[in-house]
Amino acid sequence: MIRFDKVTKRFADGTEALKEISLIIPTGMLTVIIGPSGCGKTTLMKMINRLETPTSGDILIDEKSIKERDEVELRRSIGYVIQRIGLFPHMTIAKNAALVPTLKGWTAEKTQTRVSELMDIVGLDPDTYLNRFPLELSGGQQQRVGVVRALAGDPNIILMDEPFSALDPISREQLQDELRNLQENIQKTIVFVTHDMDEALKIADHMIVLRAGKVEQTGSPQELINEPANEFVRNFIGEERINRKRSFGKWKMSELSPYYMQSKIGEQIVSINSSEEVEQAIALLEQPHTDVLAVYKDEEFVGYMDQSALLKAVLAKEVGASSNE
Repeated sequence: MIRFDKVTKRFADGTEALKEISLIIPTGMLTVIIGPSGCGKTTLMKMINRLETPTSGDILIDEKSIKERDEVELRRSIGYVIQRIGLFPHMTIAKNAALVPTLKGWTAEKTQTRVSELMDIVGLDPDTYLNRFPLELSGGQQQRVGVVRALAGDPNIILMDEPFSALDPISREQLQDELRNLQENIQKTIVFVTHDMDEALKIADHMIVLRAGKVEQTGSPQELINEPANEFVRNFIGEERINRKRSFGKWKMSELSPYYMQSKIGEQIVSINSSEEVEQAIALLEQPHTDVLAVYKDEEFVGYMDQSALLKAVLAKEVGASSNE
């Protein structure tokens, strides 16, 4: 768990980027920080690995202040992916990806095994790509290598600063999907900064909405859509996105079948038949005793759905329907 305790950041010119921020970033979830330009998103994220330091307040990881951690050791223990990717052009993909494990003193064999496994996970064949140089790869491929490098040292926390914003729409959508699939497998604490609401709603387990250095609302994508905290959040999400919830309620759960999860997240499981309407699934997931739905077609198990996965499935289906019109 990452906890911000009354954190304020004031720059030398007097700009107050963050104002008495207190919040919790949950462990093992993908948390998206979103808000208008200049609201303090990147500043908030950079404080986690001490690229920025608070003017006042404290940040704790597993209830230990990061002020007590060695700065270099802290940064090596946290993965970091940025928009500009930052691969070293004179080094092969293998050497770029191996940077943190090498600095941590891993053996060559352990490093090679870890990097190869991650390359496979992000869809890049190790035999094909590891001996190439960054400029021989497309932007989307380079960004995948950036993700591999961030994960190579097996960090518990990964910071991602608008990593997909410079990519073309197709590559961006592919990487969003791959990030979600990856997170279902690795269950890391990922902090992801974006200005794109559709991206946030698609990938997030948990969201933090900022405005002018203050937290306006935190919660799951479904919670923000169901109950925007105020007019700003409502307008920032957009009435059209909020109204989708009312329009898709009559769809059958069977219509969302390509988006079911195969591994459950949470312990409180309730069964539902795929012939039931999405509206019923939403009602069940809003109950305090339900973490995840186990979906069955007649007697055959189909897959799992939690609130986040259900919203992503509906958004994906909406986008698909719009593109086919």
